[in-house]
Amino acid sequence: MRLTLTVSILALTTLPIASNITAAPGRHIPCKTSANAAMCYWTHGRLGFYNGTPALRLWKIGTHRLLGIYSGPSVDRYGLDNENPELPAKVERVFNPLQNRIFADFEVCPLEAQRPHAMQAACIESAKNIVVAK
Repeated sequence: MRLTLTVSILALTTLPIASNITAAPGRHIPCKTSANAAMCYWTHGRLGFYNGTPALRLWKIGTHRLLGIYSGPSVDRYGLDNENPELPAKVERVFNPLQNRIFADFEVCPLEAQRPHAMQAACIESAKNIVVAK
């Protein structure tokens, strides 16, 4: 009973909220939506696993900025998404959070406004020029 309830809740929380949101191929939760598409941008960075919330963070190389990575704007950022966000398929194939970090050009979409001296919530829409570092 408890397992069925947990699976049902997880299934419902991973569905897109709005009907005009479409996930990228291979994704269940959309990162780039009609509401945030204009704010998405490309940046060179290093994706790694960190201690704390959220666990996955993207360092924008050449800056002191860290982006906290989540699945997308439709998720509860205080739930389980902060531990295991959905990533693009190219990143999922090569990224093992406990064993490596990856450098790449990432297309990120901010999920909140940037504030001085604070980590900004974002999601990763796509990545290219991926290099795996142990």
